Amino acid sequence: MRRGSLIAVAVMALPLALPGTALARESAVSTRAGMAGDVAIELARQTGSSIVVADARVASRVIPALRGRMEPAEAVRRLAQSAGGRAIAVAPGAWRIEAAPSRAYTPQPSASRPASATPPPQEPAEPIVVIASKRNLRIGQLPGQVSILDGASLEAGGIGGTEKITQRIATVTSTHLGSGRNKLFIRGIADSSFTGPTQATVGQYLGDLRLTYNAPDPDLRLSDMARVEVLEGPQGTLYGAGSLGGIIRLVPNPPVLGENSGSIMLGGSLTQDGSPGGDAAATINLPVTPAIALRANIDAASLGGYIDKPLLKRDDVNRTRILGGRVSLRAEIAPDWTVDLIALGQSTDARDSQYATRDGEPPLSSDASVREGSKADYAMGQLVISGRIGEMQVRSTTGAVRQHLEERYDASLDADNPRLFAQENRTRMIAHETRLWQPERGGFGWLIGASYTHNSTVLSRGFETEFTTASATGVRNTIDEFTLYAEGSLRIRPGLTATAGGRLTYSQLGGSAEDVSAAVAFARAAVTADRSSTTFLPSIALNAELLEKTALYMRYQEGFRPGGFAIESDFVRRFQGDRTGTWEFGVRHGRPGAGTFDLAASVSYTRWRDIQADFIDNSGLPSTANIGDGRVWSASLTGGIQLATGLRVEAGATWNQSKVDKPPAELIALVARAIPVTQLASTNLLDATLARSMQVPNIAQFSGRIGLGWNHPLTEELHLTANGWASYVGKSRLGIGPELGQSQGDYFDSGADLRVGTLRYGVTLSMDNVTNSRGNRFSLGTPFGTGRDQVTPLRPRTVRLGLDARF
Repeated sequence: MRRGSLIAVAVMALPLALPGTALARESAVSTRAGMAGDVAIELARQTGSSIVVADARVASRVIPALRGRMEPAEAVRRLAQSAGGRAIAVAPGAWRIEAAPSRAYTPQPSASRPASATPPPQEPAEPIVVIASKRNLRIGQLPGQVSILDGASLEAGGIGGTEKITQRIATVTSTHLGSGRNKLFIRGIADSSFTGPTQATVGQYLGDLRLTYNAPDPDLRLSDMARVEVLEGPQGTLYGAGSLGGIIRLVPNPPVLGENSGSIMLGGSLTQDGSPGGDAAATINLPVTPAIALRANIDAASLGGYIDKPLLKRDDVNRTRILGGRVSLRAEIAPDWTVDLIALGQSTDARDSQYATRDGEPPLSSDASVREGSKADYAMGQLVISGRIGEMQVRSTTGAVRQHLEERYDASLDADNPRLFAQENRTRMIAHETRLWQPERGGFGWLIGASYTHNSTVLSRGFETEFTTASATGVRNTIDEFTLYAEGSLRIRPGLTATAGGRLTYSQLGGSAEDVSAAVAFARAAVTADRSSTTFLPSIALNAELLEKTALYMRYQEGFRPGGFAIESDFVRRFQGDRTGTWEFGVRHGRPGAGTFDLAASVSYTRWRDIQADFIDNSGLPSTANIGDGRVWSASLTGGIQLATGLRVEAGATWNQSKVDKPPAELIALVARAIPVTQLASTNLLDATLARSMQVPNIAQFSGRIGLGWNHPLTEELHLTANGWASYVGKSRLGIGPELGQSQGDYFDSGADLRVGTLRYGVTLSMDNVTNSRGNRFSLGTPFGTGRDQVTPLRPRTVRLGLDARF
């Protein structure tokens, strides 16, 4: 039997006798990329309709994923167009898809591999909708730079965490301190190397709920994700505090009503000069009732170690084990109204540190004499209600987060007196946001929202030796944040849209010292304080869609972070909030990851006031302070070119030039302590301060990436897909001040993966760090070892063999 006939029989068995009004109602559509015949079956189940794919050639064509809320007729039309066919209505709720007689079919790019290219479509591709815009703007309507990674590309070569994002987007960087305790930065906006009391410069979200407030990146495994969106900042109007550099939004696959499906992925890896590892992931989607569906996934990984500690006679000490999972329940409570319950958790256990001694013997070894490492636990729950009132759309999200991080650092005074510094960061957050918006109607669209966030963080610290344990001063930071925000866009003339918005935030901050020594306990003013602040963040933008595929934009937007309380020696002192204002100009052409040619370029200038950053205090511990004002120039360029059938090349680069000026007296005093008395002339001191502090930390002046993708059919169902990439990360500085002035970066990284299989089954062979580069991702392993010349090398060449199956 021909494949088209098989599909016709399978799909015609679905219910046909549905009322016309029900069939016309919009449904939540979410199909996977794959052959049109398989997608048709998925779509028929989700919309309660009947779809016959009458032509076997059309049925076997690979098409992109289809997602969004739409009427069944529109969904079928899009499916047919993607497969080079046409949809013909044969009865109420029933369609037949046949080959379009007017043109030859040209395959559309599969969303499963953005770097894997196929010939350009003959008809305009479906628009990319940016969920992070909070009002579902098309990418051509968005005045700003956005990068989108779909879920399948994130899973290529095995499921990973945040490193999958930093490897694929040149503007996103990480401190590489270790999984579960890194800080992320976007486009030249970075503050410090430590995970202290400062709020992150990048907002991280799962759906509409913030992952963290002033805690490190939890490094969630990107399993069963629909996509990841990265919006370059500031994004103060829509996302408020902590979005100076931009936001990273994780969009998980939602439960699909009426579908039984699942997938599994298994893999084993070998690391050169290290220990082996393995990973496993499983996802299942189950219908509970016709209006309720459950989706769950579990992910586990063991990352082999590769750092040795000769003084402890231990090899490959830095093995990391990760276990996480997510459960989602979706209920359609009324037409156009859904309720989602989401719960997730992840535990990350790093058995020891991943830094090494520069030029150590043997290579990739550390001279630390104690066992270090970290343990990070993360849990989140959220309730989401979304729907429509007439033309107005509504979405309300309420959630809670618990994050617990334990870190251990070598603080030995010498080899004969081993000492351990232990730090514990306990964070609790409750957040709520409700927003209403209306898509463009009559040339005008708008958004209004309100949010509340309560965050509490307790940072405890202490020293441990073989015989004693001593507490060090800790700090508690709390914040209650109330916000109103709005944004509106007006089409001034065809193709030209102006957007303006603002965000009003009232913040109430509190802080106190923990484990204060008796010598300073009487000084209450030094160990506890409360204050409040009100901040308004305006934004304006112009977006000109010059041609069907080309747009120019300019925008101005501000961002801020509230202040807080930091530890310096035995005291707790206050640091001020900081604020950025950014002008950006950019151009976009084509659809990213598809078509013959696409290009996106931007130039921005940021003025940053009262920069919050870390330094080493008199006791040798990390502390936080305002280090002055600064400016950041940034430029980025990304694009892709179709080289041949199934072959595509993509590249991106970013350039940053940053400078911190007007150093405060505290920073000058820090530099003075590191300069010999004979050189303490005022001119020399100022020059030394500027020389050590002129560059914003952790941001390379230049970074770039190039990727190549190839998709080749071996048989009608069997495909070969290959991807390769290489990136360069330029030089940067570890931090501010004399102790943190070390250089880092200036290294190459690379990777490749190859998959052979069908839509349902496949075998993958992948390799990370193909050239086995060592490099220095981060010049810090312990803040007490700044004189040891520490480096954090790349994971050595690692080969992984994996299997995947979908059912």
